[in-house]
Amino acid sequence: MPHDISLITTIAAGLGLALLFGLIAARLAMPPLVGYLLAGVVIGPATPGFVADVALAGQLAEIGVILLMFGVGLHFSMAELMSVKRIAVPGAVVQISVATALGAATARLWGWPPGQALLFGLCLSVASTVVLLRALEDHGGSGNVNGRIAVGWLIVEDLAMVLVLVLLPPLAASLGGHAGAAGGDIGLTLLLTLGKVAAFVALMLVLGRRLFPRLLWLVARTGSRELFTLCVVAVALCVALGSARLFDVSFALGAFFAGMMMRESEFSHRAADESLPLRDAFSVLFFVSVGMLFDPAVLLNAPLQVLAVLAIIMLGKTVAAVALVLLFRYPLHTALTVGVSLAQIGEFSFILAALGRELGLLTAHGQSLILAGALMSIALNSSLFRLINPLQRWLLQRSPLAQRLALRDDPLAELPLDTDRGLLSGQVVLVGHGRIGQRIAAQLAARAIPYVVADENRELVEALRRQQTAAVSGDAAGEAVLIQAHIQHASMLVLTITDPVKARRMISIARMLNPGIEILWQAKSEEEGALLGSEQAVTMFVAGECLAEGMARHIAARLPH
Repeated sequence: MPHDISLITTIAAGLGLALLFGLIAARLAMPPLVGYLLAGVVIGPATPGFVADVALAGQLAEIGVILLMFGVGLHFSMAELMSVKRIAVPGAVVQISVATALGAATARLWGWPPGQALLFGLCLSVASTVVLLRALEDHGGSGNVNGRIAVGWLIVEDLAMVLVLVLLPPLAASLGGHAGAAGGDIGLTLLLTLGKVAAFVALMLVLGRRLFPRLLWLVARTGSRELFTLCVVAVALCVALGSARLFDVSFALGAFFAGMMMRESEFSHRAADESLPLRDAFSVLFFVSVGMLFDPAVLLNAPLQVLAVLAIIMLGKTVAAVALVLLFRYPLHTALTVGVSLAQIGEFSFILAALGRELGLLTAHGQSLILAGALMSIALNSSLFRLINPLQRWLLQRSPLAQRLALRDDPLAELPLDTDRGLLSGQVVLVGHGRIGQRIAAQLAARAIPYVVADENRELVEALRRQQTAAVSGDAAGEAVLIQAHIQHASMLVLTITDPVKARRMISIARMLNPGIEILWQAKSEEEGALLGSEQAVTMFVAGECLAEGMARHIAARLPH
């Protein structure tokens, strides 16, 4: 053809091979993303045959990151982000420090200069938000407290890496590299960076919170589906680009905040649904682009170094994160989920490595080790999520330490001694205090109906207790939490969680302790609800059915018969 079609070729080759290798991976009972990574290796410059445009693939992958983080923002409110700040902020800071120290110490043992070792450790310290979100979606953990802690933790990591990217050029000369373009006073540079980030967040909270929902409403009034989809995608891309150009904030963080502000709109769920196909397609291109950067020769030339890198990413970071979460007295399951979530590296590691090459702080061999660690940890990460429950059972059966951690005294896992005894007879036990749970609690309080909240989020339980609301912290799928909520004397158990496996366990425990208790459950689908309802004699509420019944009642009340 007379014109350049490298963009079309890259997209077609990437998606086509991703489909082929993804199907093969699925047939072999492996995560499809392993196939996506292999597709990238096949069309990358390190393997013979067709070579796609690496630069174009990288930009297409950035679009995927933008759309994915925008979608996260649409489901992740500022209140939810702040609810996990007490564990996410110190946890991310300590985990970055531990992983950086492990990576730097290992590199020093290999004889690397201090500056290169430090940058190498930083590259291994930050996990990929894209990989985490895909894993949480695949395993149904994106909406629970474990998922919120993991996402909040990675948001803090991303903010920390933004500062590192800005400070690295002026520090490069003192670290053994050559000075970058952004030289000058380090204190002034840090102050300017913090000011820009603060200005961007303030702009989003003050202006974006009002502008984006209004814009979405105006477009929705036209009745045009194309314009609505165009509005969603345009806001995501434009805010991401503007945040990077004007405020030196990463594309991902800019899109995340744009999504959180658009969440204030009544059309936020529709916006999430409309952007879902694009998010899925471009997230595949992200994994393909990662594979394109990988040179398989490093596996043959330095296998022990690759294994050391993989151990730091998947073992060192995980152990550090698990220990930190347990220190905050969260359940073992939460600690394992957060630890597994961080057992990989991704987009910020690639950006840091590329900048390090430009500044003379990282060799081509070091970059290859980082890419090898990323490829292998991403490929294995999804499988680790499947091991969380079996590993927890194994630890509880064989490890006295795990048993002590599970049974240790936790002031938030028990109701205070001064709790009004009148609340603990005939009360409603409300499991989950999210969006649905909060509305139910408000209605119960308005009618003076006593209730006890059980939730895994410790910060939320602390806040409820400050408001004089009876609440216990922990996983209600365990017997101890429901006992502390005095389920044996309750009149009703209300489950606002949507996980059918956990719901079955909670229902079984409740029936054992209180055979006559009435149980209500929020089901995700009619089929799931009908199955559990028939098996367990539980009253089901399915979102679509409840909405239809409410609208029908309103119509019947307003129209003459």
